Amino acid sequence: MSEEVGFISMAGAKAAGEAPVLGIGMLGYAFMGKAHSNAFKKLPYIMYPPVAIPRLVAICGRNQEAVAEAARRYGYEKTYTDWRKMIEDPDIQVFDNGGPNDSHAEPTIAAAQAGKHVFCEKPLARTAEEAKKMLDAVEKAGVKHQVAFNYRFVPAVVQARKLIESGALGRIYHWRAVYLQEWGMDPKMPISWRFQKHIAGSGALGDLGAHIIDLARFLVGEPTKVMGLTQNWMKERPSPGDPTKMVPSDVDDAFVAVFEFQGGALGTMEASRFAPGHKNYNSFEINAENGSIRFNLERLNELEVFWAKEEPKETRGFHTALISESFHPYWANWWPHGHMIGWEHSFVHEFHHFFDAIVNNKDVAPYGATFVDGYRNAVICDAILESAQSGRAVDIRY
Repeated sequence: MSEEVGFISMAGAKAAGEAPVLGIGMLGYAFMGKAHSNAFKKLPYIMYPPVAIPRLVAICGRNQEAVAEAARRYGYEKTYTDWRKMIEDPDIQVFDNGGPNDSHAEPTIAAAQAGKHVFCEKPLARTAEEAKKMLDAVEKAGVKHQVAFNYRFVPAVVQARKLIESGALGRIYHWRAVYLQEWGMDPKMPISWRFQKHIAGSGALGDLGAHIIDLARFLVGEPTKVMGLTQNWMKERPSPGDPTKMVPSDVDDAFVAVFEFQGGALGTMEASRFAPGHKNYNSFEINAENGSIRFNLERLNELEVFWAKEEPKETRGFHTALISESFHPYWANWWPHGHMIGWEHSFVHEFHHFFDAIVNNKDVAPYGATFVDGYRNAVICDAILESAQSGRAVDIRY
C-alpha cells in the first residue's frame, strides 16, 4: 500500500540511458508562452524517465525588449523578432506556436514545410478554411502535429474517457457543457486581440467554446447538426493608448448551442466571458444508460459519478471520486494521493504525449488532438456562427 500511494516511491524510477534532446522554438511569450515554458521545465524530472529533454533554443516575439526579458525569465538561449528566421534555426526540431490566432496559420505552415514538428495553441485557426490549409500542410510535410487542447490531459477527464471506453456507462443520451468566465465584463478594460474578429476569428466561441467542443468530440463523438445563438453586449472598448478613444469590439461575448451527435445523443454547450462569479468554470455532465458523470475544472481533481443500479439503493446518488491515486492517469509521476495538482500540470502531460509521439513515432491521436481535430473543431465553430446568423440549424460536414 505504501508504494501505491507514493510516500516511499517518489525517487523510485530509473532511467536507462540518455533521453534524446528536442530543440524548442517558441512563438509567443505571454500567457501561453509562460504556460508552455513552465511545462518544458518540469517535464524532464516529473515525467521520469523522460521520453525527451526539451532544450529551450529560441523564443520569438515582435517586441525585442519584451522577448529578451522572456528569454531571461524562462531560460531560452536565443531571441528572434521574426518567426521566419527562427524556423530556419537548425537547432530547432519542434515549433511551438503560442501566438495570437492570426499568427497561427502562416508560421505553422512554414515551420511544417521546414520539417519541424508543430504544436499549436487553440483554436487552430480563425476559420475552417484556414485550419484546412494548416492540416494539408502538416500532412504533406509528414511531421507530427498537435493542437493544445490541454483539458484532454487532466487526469479526471482521461478517467472519464476510460469509463466511457470500458462500456461501463452504456449508451450516452446527453452531453451538457458550459465554460464560463467573468473577465470580459469590465467596460473600462482596454481592447485586446481577443475582442477583435480580424485577429481572433471569434470571441467566447473560439476562446472557450473550442475547449468544450473538443471535449464533446473526445468523450461523446462527432456532432452532426447544430443550432446556435451568439450575443455581443459590449460593442466597443477603450483604446489601450487612449482610454477616451473607443475601438470596435466585434466578436461574440457569449454563445449557446444545441447539438445532435452520431448515435443519437443530444447536447447543449454554452460559453461566456460575462458570467460574474465564474473564474474558469469549465464543466460538463454526461447522462448515459447506466449512470452519469460530472466534471468541473475549478475542482479538477474530482470526478462526480452516479451509478443507476448502485446498491444499497437507500444511499444511491452522485458521489465524488478524488482522482489522485497512483492508478489514475498520470498520477504515478506526481505526488502521494490527496496531494493535489492543478491547471498547469495538464501542459506537462500534453507535451509528454507529443514528445513521445515524435521520439517513438507514435500516433498523436486518439488521446492527443491532431490538426484533424483542430480542423473539425473549426468547422463546428463556423457552423455555430452560420446558424446564429441565419437563424436555422446547420448540418456539420467535414
